[in-house]
Amino acid sequence: MNAEFLAVLEYWEKEKGITKDVLLNAVQESLLAAAKKAVGPARELRVAIDPKSGDIKAWARLVVTERVVSKHDQMSVFDARRAKFPDAKVGDEIDVEVTPAGFGRIAAQYAKQALMSQVRKAEKAMIYDEFKDRVGDIVSGTVRRFDRSDVVMDLGKFEAIMPNRERVPTEEYQVGERIRCFVKAVEMTPHGPEIILSRADPNFVLKLFRLEVAEVNDNTIEIRAIAREPGFRTKVAVYSRDSKVDPVGACVGLRGQRVKNIVRELNNEKVDIIPWSTDIKALATKALDPARIKSIQVDEARKRLLVLTSPDQLALAVGRRGQNARLASRLIGWQIDIEAEADVNGFEAKVDHAVHELAAVPGISEEHARVLVNIGFHGVQDLLDAEVADLAAVPEIGAAAVIILEAAKGEMLRRNAGSSDAVTIGISDAPVS
Repeated sequence: MNAEFLAVLEYWEKEKGITKDVLLNAVQESLLAAAKKAVGPARELRVAIDPKSGDIKAWARLVVTERVVSKHDQMSVFDARRAKFPDAKVGDEIDVEVTPAGFGRIAAQYAKQALMSQVRKAEKAMIYDEFKDRVGDIVSGTVRRFDRSDVVMDLGKFEAIMPNRERVPTEEYQVGERIRCFVKAVEMTPHGPEIILSRADPNFVLKLFRLEVAEVNDNTIEIRAIAREPGFRTKVAVYSRDSKVDPVGACVGLRGQRVKNIVRELNNEKVDIIPWSTDIKALATKALDPARIKSIQVDEARKRLLVLTSPDQLALAVGRRGQNARLASRLIGWQIDIEAEADVNGFEAKVDHAVHELAAVPGISEEHARVLVNIGFHGVQDLLDAEVADLAAVPEIGAAAVIILEAAKGEMLRRNAGSSDAVTIGISDAPVS
């Protein structure tokens, strides 16, 4: 039985990296409770474990007296001298073994129950100590299981979690698959520390650049801004502290090898690298690549740009579902309105018409409609392709994003229902041949 107990300690020592001494100390309280139950209320009762043999013994500190009143606290002079204390005299305190028969089995049961609890506490403390300084690092782990839509990762000795919000929407993970993640946070929860991993955070891309590009790692090249839509596209603005080093060329690498490694890790997510500039027009022009820009009008007070392109470049500048314009806006920190040059004269009229159309939808105010038009949503159909997170990121919309999208869906359902009714009536009124 004691050999089994020692085997448990050795297992946890190897499996979790907790020393046997720590584990032995951890079960002292549970063994003391077992001893009190088996022995009774002995004076200054304590329990000792032999780390080599695993023998568990109970000891009590008794007072030597002429006449014993309480056997749990006292021992007669005669019994003390007979119990290997030949010099014992009245008033002495002596340590006497009071281990009952079969105590090892009882103690082992108590110890194993308490051991699991203590190991969990020690494990949580080790998690926090090891990972509190690793926030911002990239770690490699294996997908262990799924907790609803969250991914539980095995990092070796510890488990971590990648919440659904930190997953890349275009990626599917399989149990047993090995993936790299960004350590976003180590949070203290009611159940102990929790390691939060991410593959969607923009800092994951930034860290990949540090690992792949030596000039970024030694701060010769600085990443001044980054904007990302996980799984689809990332834009990075880079600046070189050394005039002899081309920041874009260094990040791309020979034959594009450096950026190819990053794109491969991101499962073919597009990565645009542009040079940083203090000239907002030059920065915006590069951020909207590959579209060709005709001119840019700057509104400094409202930090807003009106970008003019030729009609054939408009779709390229805006991008699919407004992605190129949206990422460029996040990258430079300014609002960007893009119009085809031929439509400039009728710009305000078109804006007012689009605002009126959206404001006519129940649930969308005129103020929100104008904001939506300004950021590229010119009709109900455009809103159906939008994501809640994209709209919520716009300060003027925020929490109203959910209401706006629900209103757009409801309006489209009403339009479709009206169209279906018209078709049905046309069929029923047709003459029968």
